[in-house]
Amino acid sequence: RRKNNTHTHKTKMQQDEVVWSIISHGHCSFKLKSTTQTFCKNEYNVTNLCSRQACPLANSRYATVIEKEGELYLCMKTIERAHMPNR
Repeated sequence: RRKNNTHTHKTKMQQDEVVWSIISHGHCSFKLKSTTQTFCKNEYNVTNLCSRQACPLANSRYATVIEKEGELYLCMKTIERAHMPNR
C-alpha cells in the first residue's frame, strides 16, 4: 500500500520557508556580508552565495557533489523526523 506523500512534501516545504525566513532576516553562522553581496561559508553550498535555492539548511531536499582528494562524493541531505518520532 502506497502512502500519499503530498501532505508530507507540503509540510517540509513550509518548514523550509520558516528556516529560510529566519536565516535570511536573522542570524546564520555561515553568512558573510560584503558591501555588494551576501556569501555562505557552508561547505555544502557550492555556489558560496547566500540564497534560498543554494542554502543547504533551508532545503529539505538538497544534494551536492563534493571533491575530496581526487574523489567525487554525492552528498544528499537526510531529513530527520524529530517533530514526528512515531513515523
